[in-house]
Amino acid sequence: MRREWTILSLTLLAIVFAPMVRAQDRIILQSTTSTQNSGLLDAVLPAFTRATGYPVHVVAVGTGQALQNARNGDGDVVLVHARDLEEAFVAEGGGVERFDLMFNDFVIVGPGSDPAGIAGANSTAEALARIAANGARFTSRGDGSGTHRKELSLWPAAGVDVAPASGDWYRETGAGMGTTLNIAIEMEAYVLTDRGTWISFGRKNGHKVLFEGQKDLFNPYGIIAVNPARFPHVNAKGAEALISWLLGPDGQAAIAGYTLGGEQLFFPNAKARPE
Repeated sequence: MRREWTILSLTLLAIVFAPMVRAQDRIILQSTTSTQNSGLLDAVLPAFTRATGYPVHVVAVGTGQALQNARNGDGDVVLVHARDLEEAFVAEGGGVERFDLMFNDFVIVGPGSDPAGIAGANSTAEALARIAANGARFTSRGDGSGTHRKELSLWPAAGVDVAPASGDWYRETGAGMGTTLNIAIEMEAYVLTDRGTWISFGRKNGHKVLFEGQKDLFNPYGIIAVNPARFPHVNAKGAEALISWLLGPDGQAAIAGYTLGGEQLFFPNAKARPE
């Protein structure tokens, strides 16, 4: 009887303390909506957990919010796509070091009728200038995300100031990529999106990629460990394990191997880390 009670007590203790162990080991990954909405993280992270034992909790928000969360100490690793903001985050001491992880590109999608005729444009600037000149509807995320920052960086070359057009042909959603795509489709509007999210997006309703393939639409992703010297509570060992795995051959192969409908969504580009 005593032996049975001992076994029962040990079982109960294991049940009580198991969540505490998991919480201690868990890695919090601050990342973008594109890596989550595209299905990449759901496809890649389970293999990391099987290999290392570390569970990963993903917080999927815009790049600006992900970095702000990390600045508040709410996260162990950041995986985002706005290089200038990433480098500033490291320079100010919020992150340890930025590493190239992967890339894809941005595309401009719109209604199949292409009312502004952007499919025939010779440059991104010309495509955007045509949208503005025709007063064709354009939806912007307007949320400080990496995609939003990229979009805002493209208008000046087109000679367009979108601020006066806000609420007219230029509509800001203040939302993530999936919601913004839904609104663009409802409004028969153009929108800039990362290719990965567009490929995985199910409700296209006649919208299609109308402009792509320019150098200024390149979309690199970086990964950064949150600085344990500033935030001693972060899971520094878990962060190092995740970054090393993603930058290593297994992680890079997992990223390259993720496809939808035969299309590769992200392309690994990690450089070898010094020993």
